[in-house]
Amino acid sequence: MAGSTANTQTVTRQDLAEAVYREIGLSRSESSTLVESVIDHIGDSLEKGEHVKLAGFGTFSLRDKSERIGRNPKTGEEVPITPRRVLVFKPSQVLRERVDSALSTKS
Repeated sequence: MAGSTANTQTVTRQDLAEAVYREIGLSRSESSTLVESVIDHIGDSLEKGEHVKLAGFGTFSLRDKSERIGRNPKTGEEVPITPRRVLVFKPSQVLRERVDSALSTKS
């Protein structure tokens, strides 16, 4: 894939809690509790159908997708895809610019 990196890392809840511990100065336990609370609140809001907008980061929202006809990639057979609700993340312009800038300096 063009532009992909072989050293892709994943940021975990523990990584976020450690960052809060280092940068804010809360205890490790308090930092972990804070991260869990924020994640739980985001999840609860999405479960209620609410949009979650984090200024400078992006917006999480739910989108209803209607029933449609798809194709089994192995057999080519047409199959119905049932209606469903999907979670969508739209990054803010600020986040897009930060990521684009970071990627362009690595090239």
